[in-house]
Amino acid sequence: MPLHPQAEALRRQRAAAGTPPLYTRTLAEARAADLADTRAAAGSPEPVGSVTEFTVPGPDGPLPLRAYRPAAGTDGQLPVLLYLFGGGWVLGSLDTGDALCRRLTNAVGCVTVSVGYRLAPEHPFPAAVHDVLAAAEWVAAHAAELGADPGRLAVAGDSAGGNLAAALTLLARERGGPALRHQLLVYPNTDHAADTPSVREHDDPLLFNRRSVAWYWGHYLADPADGADPLASPLRAPSLAHLPPATVITAEYDPLRDEGELYAGALRAAGVPVELRRYDGVPHGFFAMSGVLDDGRAAQQYAADRLREALR
Repeated sequence: MPLHPQAEALRRQRAAAGTPPLYTRTLAEARAADLADTRAAAGSPEPVGSVTEFTVPGPDGPLPLRAYRPAAGTDGQLPVLLYLFGGGWVLGSLDTGDALCRRLTNAVGCVTVSVGYRLAPEHPFPAAVHDVLAAAEWVAAHAAELGADPGRLAVAGDSAGGNLAAALTLLARERGGPALRHQLLVYPNTDHAADTPSVREHDDPLLFNRRSVAWYWGHYLADPADGADPLASPLRAPSLAHLPPATVITAEYDPLRDEGELYAGALRAAGVPVELRRYDGVPHGFFAMSGVLDDGRAAQQYAADRLREALR
């Protein structure tokens, strides 16, 4: 279907402003622009009961986490959601994921823990994967300190965060824990060498496109050969059996659309319960744009409903 009128309006605003693609900027410029754009599109952050920032031991020093707890009326142990922000492993921060985490905390009724994993190219693959595993292990071991139930732990992420969430499930299966009840993957990268119709079709410089994808992978992988590692490209895992049930969200106008849907299909073929939902007429990134795109807010509510059911 055509680009949704709300998304088309945003595209025209970028064209009128002469906004350059992130992949044409310096890292510092791209990171600042990404944070500004994310905040502008997310709408007003929802109030939550409490927000606490702290560090835990990471693979290479202190690892920053931010925990969100819903408002009054939710005493006792709550389910816990580990959230991994997007940004191509290069951009993003605890702040870019803030509005999403607040929304999910309230809508799911859970403690949400956002992970400030290390970014590339300063810390290339697999640094972020190791950080995410360390965070998951800490949350599972210290859930009581957060007022959370370690037996009801899920992981979620958008874009590169979805890639890291998928990688975490593979590592957790390999190592025998932590136990994960559900995985929410929002338009995840799943194959470094993907050459799908959606990659080839989407080349609009005013939207996330195939050049964006190549730019992020180029920063994330110190050696292109690392892309064959299933922790970088989960679609290449020899087996996806015995992974947590999954919710996969994709967007029609997204070069990552097909590899996200292929991953959902591969999970299902391996016996993993999966629910896949594609949102037509919207671009990559729409999930975090609930302040300007109705489908962004609808997708967040759908994700929250799926997580709430999984974490009962």
